[in-house]
Amino acid sequence: MLDMTTGQSSPRVLVVDDEPMVREVVTAYLERDGCKVTVAESGRAALDALRESPPDLVVLDVMLPELDGLSVLAQLRRSSDVPVILLTARTEESDRVLGLELGADDYVVKPFSPRELSARVRTVLRRSRSGPPKTIIEFDDLLIDGATREVTCRGEILELTPKEFDLLAFLASSPRQVFSRGQLLEHVWDSSADYQDPSTVTVHVRRLRMKLENDPEHPRWLHTVWGVGYRFEP
Repeated sequence: MLDMTTGQSSPRVLVVDDEPMVREVVTAYLERDGCKVTVAESGRAALDALRESPPDLVVLDVMLPELDGLSVLAQLRRSSDVPVILLTARTEESDRVLGLELGADDYVVKPFSPRELSARVRTVLRRSRSGPPKTIIEFDDLLIDGATREVTCRGEILELTPKEFDLLAFLASSPRQVFSRGQLLEHVWDSSADYQDPSTVTVHVRRLRMKLENDPEHPRWLHTVWGVGYRFEP
């Protein structure tokens, strides 16, 4: 299927939820937006669907039978960087943070507005499907290649999620400039604190430091400016 407004094929979205009503409503909204939707009602069915026909994005419920959503996400991230939006009825911040730690791109808390979810899907898809910048950013032993979306540090290629790459590339493109979490949500996530928890930024910075820095507690590249935000130090 081709989206005649963009010339791109319609995005393929896998919706994973054990509640039939949720699957039906989410599918209706996403198909209205031009997505081609497939569904799965359990964690194991989701893994089978991912192997058979890899989608462009996954909407993944956390509470699933057979295999919970976080376990599905952990297995998925071993071999794929497909964007994932979590659906969760859990309200504790630790559960949301765990999903982000495992590599989720966003999350929506149940009960949710289908319009909000479809807007989140459009935002994540727009980011993932847009053409990468063709620039190469290089500082000492760190190289960020916008064309290949690869980051090499100390001679090793780092395994980054799409959002981790976007965040690092954005900060490194404006060295020493301090960005608040709100500004990073706006520029990297196409979102705002009205729709997305700013702790999303905090978690992604922490994950980047674990992969990028020799000593994450005393970072070389990614610095916190307390009370303000973050900056990249060249």
